[in-house]
Amino acid sequence: MEETLKNGILVFAVNGKRYELPSVDPSTTLLQFLRTETCFKSPKLGCGEGGCGACVVLLSKYDPQLKQVEDYSVSSCLTLLCSLNGCGITTSDGLGNTKGGFHSIHERFAGFHASQCGYCTPGMCMSFFSALINADKANHTDPSAGFSKLTASEAEKSIAGNLCRCTGYRPIADACKTFAADVDIEDLGLNSFWKKEDSRDMKVSKLPPYDPSKNLNFSTFPRFLKSEPAAYLDSRKYPWDTPASVDELRSFLQSNLAENGARIKLVVGNTGTGYYKETQRYDRYIDLRYIPELSIIRFDHIGIEVGAAVTISKLISFLKEENKINLSSYGKLVSQKLTQHMEKIASPFVRNSASVGGNLVMAQKHGFPSDIATLFLGLGATICVMTSQGHEKLTFEEFLARPLLDSRSVLLTLLIPFKKEGSSTCSKFLFETYRASPRPLGNALAYVHAAFLADVSSHGNGILINDIQLAFGAYGTKHPTRAKQVEEYLTGKILSINVLSEALKLIKQAVVPEDGTTHPDYRSSMVVSFLFKFLFCFTNVGPMISGGLLNGITLVEEVSESNKDGCISEGKPHTLLSSAKQVVESSKEYHPVGEPMKKIGASMQASGEAVYVDDIPSPPNCLYGAFIYSTRPLARVKGVHFGYNSLPDGVAAIITFKDIPSGGANVGSKTIFAPEPLFADDLARYAGDRIAFVVAESQRSADVAASMAIVEYDTENIDSPILTVEEAVQKSSFFQVPPFFYPKQVGDFSKGMTEADHKILSAETRLGSQYYFYMETQTALAVPDEDNCMVVYSSSQCPEFTGSAIASCLGVPEHNIRVVTRRVGGGFGGKAVKAMIVSTACALAALKLQLPVRMYLNRKTDMIMAGGRHPMKITYSVGFKSNGKITALHLDLLVNAGITEDISPVIPSNFIGALKKYDWGALSFDVKVCKTNLTSKSAMRGPGEVQGSYIAEAIMEHVASVLSLEVDSVRNQNVHTFESLKLFYEDCAGDIGDYTLPGIIDTLATSSNFVRRTEMIEQYNQKNIWKKRGISRVPLVYESVQRPTPGKVSILSDGSVVVEVGGIEIGQGLWTKVKQMTAYGLSLIESSWSEELVEKVRVIQADTLSLVQGGFTAGSTTSESSCEAVRLCCKILVERLTPLKKNLQEQNGSVDWTTLIYQAKFQAINLSANSYYLPEFSSMKYLNYGAAVSEVEIDILTGETKILQTDIIYDCGQSLNPAVDMGQIEGAFVQGIGFFMLEEYLTNTDGLVVTDSTWTYKIPTIDTIPKSFNVQVLNSGHHEKRVLSSKASGEPPLLLASSVHCATRAAIKAARKQLKLWGKLDESDTDFYLDVPATLPVVKTQCGLNYVEKYLETLLDQKSS
Repeated sequence: MEETLKNGILVFAVNGKRYELPSVDPSTTLLQFLRTETCFKSPKLGCGEGGCGACVVLLSKYDPQLKQVEDYSVSSCLTLLCSLNGCGITTSDGLGNTKGGFHSIHERFAGFHASQCGYCTPGMCMSFFSALINADKANHTDPSAGFSKLTASEAEKSIAGNLCRCTGYRPIADACKTFAADVDIEDLGLNSFWKKEDSRDMKVSKLPPYDPSKNLNFSTFPRFLKSEPAAYLDSRKYPWDTPASVDELRSFLQSNLAENGARIKLVVGNTGTGYYKETQRYDRYIDLRYIPELSIIRFDHIGIEVGAAVTISKLISFLKEENKINLSSYGKLVSQKLTQHMEKIASPFVRNSASVGGNLVMAQKHGFPSDIATLFLGLGATICVMTSQGHEKLTFEEFLARPLLDSRSVLLTLLIPFKKEGSSTCSKFLFETYRASPRPLGNALAYVHAAFLADVSSHGNGILINDIQLAFGAYGTKHPTRAKQVEEYLTGKILSINVLSEALKLIKQAVVPEDGTTHPDYRSSMVVSFLFKFLFCFTNVGPMISGGLLNGITLVEEVSESNKDGCISEGKPHTLLSSAKQVVESSKEYHPVGEPMKKIGASMQASGEAVYVDDIPSPPNCLYGAFIYSTRPLARVKGVHFGYNSLPDGVAAIITFKDIPSGGANVGSKTIFAPEPLFADDLARYAGDRIAFVVAESQRSADVAASMAIVEYDTENIDSPILTVEEAVQKSSFFQVPPFFYPKQVGDFSKGMTEADHKILSAETRLGSQYYFYMETQTALAVPDEDNCMVVYSSSQCPEFTGSAIASCLGVPEHNIRVVTRRVGGGFGGKAVKAMIVSTACALAALKLQLPVRMYLNRKTDMIMAGGRHPMKITYSVGFKSNGKITALHLDLLVNAGITEDISPVIPSNFIGALKKYDWGALSFDVKVCKTNLTSKSAMRGPGEVQGSYIAEAIMEHVASVLSLEVDSVRNQNVHTFESLKLFYEDCAGDIGDYTLPGIIDTLATSSNFVRRTEMIEQYNQKNIWKKRGISRVPLVYESVQRPTPGKVSILSDGSVVVEVGGIEIGQGLWTKVKQMTAYGLSLIESSWSEELVEKVRVIQADTLSLVQGGFTAGSTTSESSCEAVRLCCKILVERLTPLKKNLQEQNGSVDWTTLIYQAKFQAINLSANSYYLPEFSSMKYLNYGAAVSEVEIDILTGETKILQTDIIYDCGQSLNPAVDMGQIEGAFVQGIGFFMLEEYLTNTDGLVVTDSTWTYKIPTIDTIPKSFNVQVLNSGHHEKRVLSSKASGEPPLLLASSVHCATRAAIKAARKQLKLWGKLDESDTDFYLDVPATLPVVKTQCGLNYVEKYLETLLDQKSS
């Protein structure tokens, strides 16, 4: 074994198991290896960019210098396998599993309801485990039993880089914080371990035990790796060189191979490929990590020298440690600020691999918007580069300006110089860094970042600037720049308002975004804001006037004196989230239904053992597919080629519409309205249209070939494409809405307008799209079977329709197609119609080639093809009384449906249904569903309802601003009475006892302390110039529709029960509710058996040939419909078994379940029952009610919005499972935050999606959710016509997230009011429209891009007067 290591063979361990690879493609990533060559499937492919955390594993490596093993998290999707020689890898299924027992992390995640679809959960667990294991190795005080050395703040930050689209993060944070030594156990939320009334000690004792000394059943760094330090890989066996010195590196780069044009790749962490995707192959890889000069970090009186191969995390750790010990006051200041800033770069699992030098080289060669480059430019760092001519020592500006580094040039080291601190006590150094980005904790590129260094001294009553360096980056130029003209202006000047004003004018001229930069005006405004923030507190304006702007500015003197021992006093670290309340009212009436039972398989999801489609092992000879899509919106396709005659290596076939068999049809998906073609024929009709399907030997080969494909287009004699709803109207390009789906108008609009005191006419609003961002992208596996049959494993919300679409395409009967779906890694509507296309393409290729074919869409292709939420243009006219009571509303609604109907004809009904939540007096509308040359838009969580509910709030805001009334009072004026509710919603309004909204609104006002907080916010805004707060209360009325749903319950001979339902488990807890319902339904024969029966029930995967008429899992009601179908089955079984039970009791006195079933089988009683739940037409529609209060704080300088608190009350009727419903409420709300505040869905001029990666599309993360998140699941009692009195929870709460947007508008209004008071706002301070999403640039723009300048003008005006 030792010989193997010495002989340069690639050896590493995975979960303690030894792997030896005599040969390997050096471009192979760890994730590819784990998922294709091992049984460990817990690391998932979520993005392939290091941007989501689904693939995170623990890497353990021996450090020969420190003589200890280092453990840290990495993105396995970016980590090259050859870089792991002598390393140990731990995955979540190695951490714990069903066979060896789950780790306490897994059990606590499950018990805190922190896993829904489960696709992100293993990565979450490993990010947290990495933080846990390192905290426990730290030299900190030992915690009490059951806890770790981790703090609550560190626990939250450990998962800050991981994305989750289901849970809303709060329960994940709680699960992690259970390990924290400083956690207040009373702050933790709903869980399955303890009861609320338990004592603290009792609660701790009920948690799954944690003992750091017994973390694993194996060592993360096994003995066989310890026995011999890893030798370098043999470069004769692998195209992987590992130079041990700079001289050796030079010889590699100047070798004959390099001279002959070989493609060479320099490697440290390979994280750059997450941003710059590579399709080319390299002849040699050179690993720089073992060159001592490139791995050093050292400091002396000159400065800090950092080797180019040092990881960002190691530099942060070094700066933190040295900061506390040996550095001068200047060094400590620089270290502290660098550390704080660099911890916001990327995420921990990327920083752990990404090198400082690699980051800077990307900035120099490719214009990567590097924070580090800006920081080092601001500090005047110097660079050492090795070129073919020798070593170059360059200033940072020279490095950025030099010709691009070629393949033989290597960045070796950089030096952060220390300033010499003079003997003068009045001279001080200032160093500050800034960044404005969509996420506070990082994992997002900044709009602008800056680093400012100044030498200042006291001069009379002012501050003299002796020297200053101003560096700006990411604002829209290729490289960071110094604002030298401004530096020269400020140097030697005493700071004053006049000087600062002039400096800000100059900075705006000096730092200018290039043409084509997004949000250029915002970025220019940030440049001004940052310099203002840096210098203003040193002007001759008193701190009272500065409005608290001093926060965050640290003087060297203050740093050095902040602690007697010279250490920086960081204070108690603040947690991201404060205490939150989850209030549930479980019901015992239908036990175990109504219990907050944890989700089925949650621990298994956490360990990564839950099987998703892509986890199914590939059958022999399996091929892989990828789509070639159009980048033009309307063009004739002349051909597809690869730049040469033959197909690329590894490609087996190119499938097009011409390969559809005779008798088949060009059908990719089906809805009740119309099919969508699988492929473009001779004409591509939109950007993203599928032209062909590449089939290759691996998924990577297929993806690379698809990206290399060259499509020849011809647009001669072709009409211009229709890309906007206005163009659609102009060309009368519409889809028909069947009369049955067209909503009804209410009242007489003309009469209502006549009664109005005021009118708003033809106000316009636009809403954009939203991408699903399910963590598991679209995926399918098609396996040919006998007799022209096909088995298709699909991640689908509607397997029945998938099977039908495949059969139509292949021209075979539907009974030839078996579609199997076990679970879906997030859907939100995106795995309904759009999933059919992926399955159909795989099935067609499998039929043609008679081999299994599978596909896992890469994230970019998925984002381009997904379609997403419907964009809309809304024009409204509204009449209203002086008290805010609305008398009439008319809307003209243009819905952008894209190229095919999909489900778009239902959008008008959904939109109007949600809009009707207020009493409009009279309501009329004209709705057009527009056909455009864009991807077909599809159902996305609350399709149409989200937009309709928001427009209702936007109108309320508009009316309030016209009347100068508080918007809450206008809302209250227009909340329905039961009579008006019946008028607008007719029969689905139910009985008066069902109408719980008025009570919810009143209760929420009390529980959230709404009135008092509103007053406090008013006082806060009067006292604060730079931060403003807003609060908003929003009601919810949501119309739900039940659908027919099948069910089947079978009792096996040992008494265990197997259940099939039409509904698909997509993370919404459907299986859990069905399991509870089955136990309840069967326990009607004997109530004391209910607990036993819960453990005997297993819900199994959907199979279209086993249970037919499964329908769509959509609309939030499939769980309750599936439960009712199961209850009907159980009723049949109970009726069959009851006579036998009575006989056995008469004979034996008592009988248990197992005996009853044994006797039933012996007596040939049918132990299987099918049902088809058909809801009554009169009651299949019903209304859901809820309300939310949200409070936000905006930073006027940057436009950043913090959600301070959200309080929600949501009526679930009698919840089937309050814990599951709580998770749905929180998760939906946070997804709504994404739509209203964060997620920009952008296309180019051809309609091609350009926000097509985790780099450009930002869903919520743990640092963007409400700091305090309080949710009450209301048990509103008995509802006769509902399934055991329950109501839906999956989609409606998403609409309540508009409360955050409305609160943001209120905060902006306060900022504009401030401008008005200064006399610096020409327009109305209340009448403005806030775009959706209200991103930083949007908020800042409405506050005033020139707010700083206006403030300074006001001060100068006051001074002159």
